[in-house]
Amino acid sequence: MNKVIKVISFFACVLLFGLVMTSYAQTSENLGKSEWVYLDSNGKLAYKSDELGNRIIDFSHAGYMGGGVALPDVPVKKTVSPLAGGADCTELIQAAINEVMALPLDANGFRGAVLLAPGEFICAGALHICANGVVLRGSVSPSGELLSAIRMVGPRRNNDRMAVRVYLPVIRPSGQGGGGEQRQQTQTGTETPTTVMTEDYVPCGAKTFRVGATAGFAVGDRIEIRRPVTGAWVEFVEMHNLVRDGNQQTWIPIGQNIVTVRKITAIANNQITIDVPLVDSYDAKYLNPPGTTVAKIMRPSNLITQAGVEYLRIVCPEQAVGHGDAQFEAVRINGEDCWMRKVRIYETMNSVGINGHHITLQEVDVIRKAMHQGASRPAEFAPNGGQVLLDRCTVEADNVWFFATGGRIMGPIVLLNCTFKGNSRAQGHQRWTTAVLVDNCYIPNGRLDFFNRGVSGGGHGWALAWCVAWNVVARDLLIQQPPGTRNWAIGCTGTRHQAGRLNDSTYPRLPEGTIDSHGQHVAPKSLYLAQLLERLGPQALKNIGY
Repeated sequence: MNKVIKVISFFACVLLFGLVMTSYAQTSENLGKSEWVYLDSNGKLAYKSDELGNRIIDFSHAGYMGGGVALPDVPVKKTVSPLAGGADCTELIQAAINEVMALPLDANGFRGAVLLAPGEFICAGALHICANGVVLRGSVSPSGELLSAIRMVGPRRNNDRMAVRVYLPVIRPSGQGGGGEQRQQTQTGTETPTTVMTEDYVPCGAKTFRVGATAGFAVGDRIEIRRPVTGAWVEFVEMHNLVRDGNQQTWIPIGQNIVTVRKITAIANNQITIDVPLVDSYDAKYLNPPGTTVAKIMRPSNLITQAGVEYLRIVCPEQAVGHGDAQFEAVRINGEDCWMRKVRIYETMNSVGINGHHITLQEVDVIRKAMHQGASRPAEFAPNGGQVLLDRCTVEADNVWFFATGGRIMGPIVLLNCTFKGNSRAQGHQRWTTAVLVDNCYIPNGRLDFFNRGVSGGGHGWALAWCVAWNVVARDLLIQQPPGTRNWAIGCTGTRHQAGRLNDSTYPRLPEGTIDSHGQHVAPKSLYLAQLLERLGPQALKNIGY
């Protein structure tokens, strides 16, 4: 009898999964079909690979705890009320945060939340969360209205005047690598173990690769995959000839590494399997010597974990100033498994900056009335980390970057169901960030750029590779294709543009990226949600509010 019940339950779960996938994917009879990712006859996602095996990656690993995990509700341990008469509340709130930071971690890795009571908190200084497991939370009404506000006052300053900073104030250890990782050291200080990729070509989207040796590596190890920047590769992607006003511009210095952080999930002979797909290709023809190194590393020593900022309004004076001037910013997070949830931000510049891994920004809104001055623009969202998810976030502003990426950021980075209003742009900004998915986003009066910024900014050059615009609505699309890679625009609407390198009138028009089903949305409606559903099941979608 129990066996029969188990069989019935199994088929019920299969049926439920199929119904959810079918219902989700076919929300409109007018959806087209992509040749690169589509639902097969069994309702499963099928992927097309190019002649070298490269494919669109599984982006569903982006977000808190690696995707599909509900943001936690951390118990309140301290409540703070605003001071009367407009007095500065910075020290009052910081004292409460310090008190919670001094508490022991519970079994789930949390210390507790500091709750701001309803009202306005005047802050002339930044608030610092610099211990694991601490949350800063505002009050919210039963209808969802945000009742607590931080009002920023006082002089603007460069790089250190934000409302909230979430970080660990530690000194970067000698020899530390990209992404804030610390090398695994022997007692003599020698790094161990390391090995090298041995395959001639490892495609984007792969989860397995062969190495010279696996001695010293084990399942569960955190590793760095260090893709070297060689002269041969820089020349192949035509970044060796950036010249502005007669001066050579440097894109990425030869000898540096582009670092991807992953965990080992299996080892068989000399083959390593990792938890999240590779977000770049590895062509030995351009990377040898010295070749791509794989190194075991320790857990990050400078990334805060299990910390959040939520249910708050952040307000500052209007800033009609230039990007390089002193300014008010909103939030900076340098962490792992951290989040922002339901935060509404008014008038800051370069509002939200993210570094680290496994971070979710959910329903974070930036509203600016003051017009930014000058050609160089602030990035209202800077998602410069790995496995970062911006979910239902918005920007309302002119003359900004809605979002912009930095250099050598290895994704996945996902912008899901975001709305960006204003005469502005969303773009990869500089120096080879990979695996950004712009999914079901709405940019009615702006442009989405996957492109080559050429000599701008001292040689920003190729900004994005292996990136996907999926069912995006935009006024304009500039999707270019770096040599040896792809950028895709699938199911998107908007005027397509072609151009050469930015600020380089002598350079010829660059190839357009891979355009599929232009002018007609495709199924599934959201690539990220369909991939998350297939990887983890319906509960994962419920966990993140879908």
